[in-house]
Amino acid sequence: MNVRDPAFLERHVRDTMAFYHPRAIDPHGGFFQYFRDDGSVYDADHRHLVSSARFVVTYARYARQHARQADQAEYRHWARHGLKYLEQAHFQTRHQGYAWTLRHGEVEDGTHHCYGLAFVLLAYAEAFRAGILEAREGIARTHALLDKHFWQPQWQRFADEADPHWHLSDYRGQNANMHGCEALISAFEATGNKRYLDQAMAIAAAITGANRDHVHGWIWEHYDTQWRRDLDYNRDDPKHLFRPWGYQVGHQTEWAKLLVLLSHHRDDAWLIPTAERLFLSAADAGWDRHHGGLVYGLDLDGKVCDGDKYFWVQAESFAAAALLAEATGKAVYWRWYETLWDYSWQHMIDHRFGAWYRILSAENRSYSDEKSPAGKVDYHTMGACQDVLAVLARMAPGHVSRR
Repeated sequence: MNVRDPAFLERHVRDTMAFYHPRAIDPHGGFFQYFRDDGSVYDADHRHLVSSARFVVTYARYARQHARQADQAEYRHWARHGLKYLEQAHFQTRHQGYAWTLRHGEVEDGTHHCYGLAFVLLAYAEAFRAGILEAREGIARTHALLDKHFWQPQWQRFADEADPHWHLSDYRGQNANMHGCEALISAFEATGNKRYLDQAMAIAAAITGANRDHVHGWIWEHYDTQWRRDLDYNRDDPKHLFRPWGYQVGHQTEWAKLLVLLSHHRDDAWLIPTAERLFLSAADAGWDRHHGGLVYGLDLDGKVCDGDKYFWVQAESFAAAALLAEATGKAVYWRWYETLWDYSWQHMIDHRFGAWYRILSAENRSYSDEKSPAGKVDYHTMGACQDVLAVLARMAPGHVSRR
């Protein structure tokens, strides 16, 4: 296989999407969110805001970039189907916010999470970019919610969590800000509104600046209200789905990717060197030299504390590698790109039923047949391929840069 061949990447996106479409569609609203390896649904009644929004993203991106012309209207239709569910099921008029989880269509957890709202913003931005013109209003409305309830200008970052009445908790986290940055970049690219880009840049500068005293600038996950690192948060729950303990290898590389994307719009001198430092140091420390793949977590000394292999870590890392290869012209990044693809093709991708396994042990063994529980819709893997396709298109002979 030639992992730098656009046809290979486009085929892989199609094959991955085929695992979810159309079996993920709930005709009564939204999308099913719990799939076993063979694609069977094992919980039809539970919905998570993150999956509900990410399905909109995957359908919208597929409609925009990879569906045959005749199919684009169909995938836009299902993206609209997902947006409708966000507004009619997740959105709670009483508190003017989106419920975190639903069971049988009723609120199970009404906590407001910046992380979830960031994905709602991304859903609207990607839908608008796919030609769903009415989504533009949703971009502005969702951003207004983020600004009103979570943005803290004195810190140039978002707070993380609020109860149903919008009272903030004391927890602050980088993960919500990272995905807020991602969504703001997409909102800027969709609308041209520089306010979104300014805010994304401010978040990136603040998050990286808060960790500049680390030898590699690695970004810690958890903070208090004054944005001081909380080194003990979830130390006893290192595999927490959204707030794991330790330095997350995949978050260093994912931030590297975002910094390169920001450099497409701003020429700030610190962006690419910071992205290079984060990527190279994390990839070197996180690569499993015995079994292959990037591990999940590193402790305070940079040693492996969680050797499991997560699908999104590999995918976001190969996307970052390709973007850095384009930005710097250095062959080391293409070597990392190909190494990560080789590992993923051998271990992380289900060549029988499709899509990627969510998690493998350090020895690359599956823990269960639950391929895609809530939170995973292969938005990371398809999005990573789409990022690389954009790189290859820009590097193709005859391409004229519009920067």
